[in-house]
Amino acid sequence: MATQNPYEALGVRPEASEDEIRNAYRKLAKRFHPDLNPGNKEAEARFKEIASAYDLLSDKDKRARFDRGEIDEAGQERPRAYAYRGFAEGEPGAKYHAAEGIEPEDFDDILAMFGRGARGGPNIRLRGPDRHYSLTVAFLDAINGARRRLTLPDKSLDVTIPAGVRDGHVLRLKEQGGPGLGGGPPGDALIEVRVAPHRFFRREGDDIHLELPVTLGEAVLGGRVTVPTTSGPVAMTIPPGSNTGTALRLKGRGVPRPDGSRGDQYVSLKVMLPEGGDKEFGDFLREWAPKHPYDPRRGMEAP
Repeated sequence: MATQNPYEALGVRPEASEDEIRNAYRKLAKRFHPDLNPGNKEAEARFKEIASAYDLLSDKDKRARFDRGEIDEAGQERPRAYAYRGFAEGEPGAKYHAAEGIEPEDFDDILAMFGRGARGGPNIRLRGPDRHYSLTVAFLDAINGARRRLTLPDKSLDVTIPAGVRDGHVLRLKEQGGPGLGGGPPGDALIEVRVAPHRFFRREGDDIHLELPVTLGEAVLGGRVTVPTTSGPVAMTIPPGSNTGTALRLKGRGVPRPDGSRGDQYVSLKVMLPEGGDKEFGDFLREWAPKHPYDPRRGMEAP
């Protein structure tokens, strides 16, 4: 499948703001994420395209270079007669560009000071250039840690995703970048981690937030319910008389920290009535409501 214009892939205008691009990506990622579309190859391909488009447009430098026509939709350098740069693609959204270190055209400038016969000579030993990649990982992989393979045209990189990694964190793989000159060491691979959104978990710092639907009976009478967490389901007690918005804390069920501790998970209750209504319950309320009046909007009067 041909790479689509990144603006068209996200459904935004070329003059869209950063917030518009971010919001469009999150909306589409939730819709086409492979976890929500198991076995759907078209959704998987669409998610890869969305992630690749966001990788390019969320980077100010890449976006500016694309708008100027210097790189294409895949983030690859457009051909130029006077210079050479190697670009490659890996897993969804995984690309690299030249960064720290020495590029091939820079070698020519340096060698010119020594004469062309010095290429590869013992007096010239230079470290290779670093390479930048971008790798999109699933939300739970970022929380719990994982191991992913980044496949490039000339090699594969096994990347360890540390537990608790944050969106935008850069991982360094020593000596996995561009080759050195004259026996010099290779540069490093610098991998920026992009964390895909989850359909119901949300991260704030080291804490996880979740909105949990509960029945009216569970809210009024209380009880034990099963709650999903990033490390597996757990049992939680709902106090009697709970309401929509009631927040309960699951201590130590948040994001792992480097010191071995974890943040917490906060569960916000959302009371759900039965679909289609319930005649018996409606009849009960018609009897009950007039005898037990209360105003849930008290204090919201306009000044």
